Amino acid sequence: MTASPDRRTVLRGAALVGAACFGATACASGEQKSGTRPASDAPVELGPASEVPVGGAKLYGDRRLLVSQPAKGQFKCFSTVCTHMGAILNKIEKEQGVCPLHGSRFQVTTGEVAQGPAARPLEEVPVRVKGGKLIAG
Repeated sequence: MTASPDRRTVLRGAALVGAACFGATACASGEQKSGTRPASDAPVELGPASEVPVGGAKLYGDRRLLVSQPAKGQFKCFSTVCTHMGAILNKIEKEQGVCPLHGSRFQVTTGEVAQGPAARPLEEVPVRVKGGKLIAG
């Protein structure tokens, strides 16, 4: 006669299966987002150009865009969709946009990869100033 597993063993196994499924779902959802772009390519007003500091950058999370101002009056705009697995950059640290999924970092002034695992730069988006407001797209 074979011994049946005790209750603790069964519960541990169930917990491990649940954790594995959660992890697989999180990774799969990141893969599905890969290559996604902002909702529309139509021009969109982001707000006052004065909100982007000279030598710094600002995230427009609801628009999935990052705008930097490397020099006074010069603006650069990039998609915040990480080129590794499609997660959305969620913060700026030391002039780099940071991806929360696997830690990729991108230069805010060029969109170039500063730290992998991403291998491709962020997608550049046209940006201009009209009436003191930033217009992207």
